[in-house]
Amino acid sequence: MSAQSKKKLYGVIAEYDNAAALYHAAEKIRDAGYTRWDVHSPFPIHGMDEAMGLGRSPIGYIVFCGGTAGLLTALGLQWFTAIFDYPLIVHGKPTNLIGTIPAFFPVMFELTILFSAFTAVFSLMLFTALPRWNHPLLGHQQFKKFSDDGFFAVIEARDPKFSLAEAEEILAAVGGKNISEVYDE
Repeated sequence: MSAQSKKKLYGVIAEYDNAAALYHAAEKIRDAGYTRWDVHSPFPIHGMDEAMGLGRSPIGYIVFCGGTAGLLTALGLQWFTAIFDYPLIVHGKPTNLIGTIPAFFPVMFELTILFSAFTAVFSLMLFTALPRWNHPLLGHQQFKKFSDDGFFAVIEARDPKFSLAEAEEILAAVGGKNISEVYDE
C-alpha cells in the first residue's frame, strides 16, 4: 500500500494560465453542478463571485441578530435595575423608561457593538471551520505559487457529486493544466 493511499483525499487541483481562463473555468465548474469547490489567485478577480454562483453571505444577518440581542440585553438589564428592581430618585430624575432612556444610550451602544463583534468572530469561525491548524493545499507543491503567479481551481472530495475521474475530466475540459490529487495529511 502506497503512502498516498493511506492519506485521505482532499480533492483535485488544476492550474490555469491567467485570470480570464480561471474565470471561465469557474463558470464551467459551476454549470457542471459542483457545490464544494474553490478558486485561488494572487489577486481578486472582478465578477468571480457571480462566476462561481456564490450568493449573499448570511453573516450580515447573523451579526445583525447578535447586535439586536446586545441592544435588548442592555435595555433589559438597565430597565430591570434602574426602574423595576431598585429605582433611585436622584436630583429629580424620573423612574420611568421614557425619562431615563438617554442615560441608557452609552451602555446600549457598547453592548450592541460587543455582541455584534463576538457574533461576527464566532460565526465566521463556524462557517470557515476554524480553528484548523493546517490546510491540505498548503502542503501541495504545485499550490505554493498561488500567491505569486498561479491561478488554481480545486474541486473538493466532500462534494456530493465528486468522482475522481469526473473531476479530473471537467478540470481538463475547461483548460486546466498540471491536474493532480491533493491529500489531507
